[in-house]
Amino acid sequence: MNPQIKVIIPAYNEQDSIASVIKDIPTIVDEIIVISNNSTDNTEENAKNAGATVLKENRKGYGYACLKGMDYIADQKNKPDIIVFLDGDYSDYPEQLTEIVAPIINNNIDFVIGARVKRLREHGSMTPQQVFGNWLATFLMKLFFGAKFTDLGPFRAIKYDKLLALNMEDKTYGWTVEMQLKALKQKFTYIEIPMKYRNRIGVSKVSGTVKGSIMAGVKILGWIFKYSFK
Repeated sequence: MNPQIKVIIPAYNEQDSIASVIKDIPTIVDEIIVISNNSTDNTEENAKNAGATVLKENRKGYGYACLKGMDYIADQKNKPDIIVFLDGDYSDYPEQLTEIVAPIINNNIDFVIGARVKRLREHGSMTPQQVFGNWLATFLMKLFFGAKFTDLGPFRAIKYDKLLALNMEDKTYGWTVEMQLKALKQKFTYIEIPMKYRNRIGVSKVSGTVKGSIMAGVKILGWIFKYSFK
């Protein structure tokens, strides 16, 4: 029996990319859930027309949007086996979803990160502050927890029951690192899969601004040090 897979896509003003993201998601997925994070453009309409379930979360924040998607799934009668998180800017290659979920399906791995490795990244697809931030965060996780992560990539898959066990709480920039830290703490099995990565459509709301980069960095480091001294 094939596992049930649902995809959660937080999206803030991604009208030019969201339909392409949805279109490229493999048909093994049972439901694509786009959470419009206070979008003011045609993101919602375009996502709906492309076949996604569209939810609204007016509180701005990546974590708020992800939690909204999880609340929606929690209210469903039939629960999924696997949750995949994917950004709505078309920087990832949605067709690689089959590679992201394969270790869970075939090897019973709990948690899989799509790693944006340098050799597979399009030039300019990650800003210098993103590259440094990822290096610093994963270096500190290796130092404090012996982790083998090399990236905080947002394209990721996790068993649904394991996701619930993490009791996720971050509302903004710290969502990805919180998930990885809690997975380490709970001794989940995990693996990274090298993924292709391209220049996003539109301007990044986080790494594309000085304020966003600083806020993300503070939040990420805050989570790491919080767990380092627990």
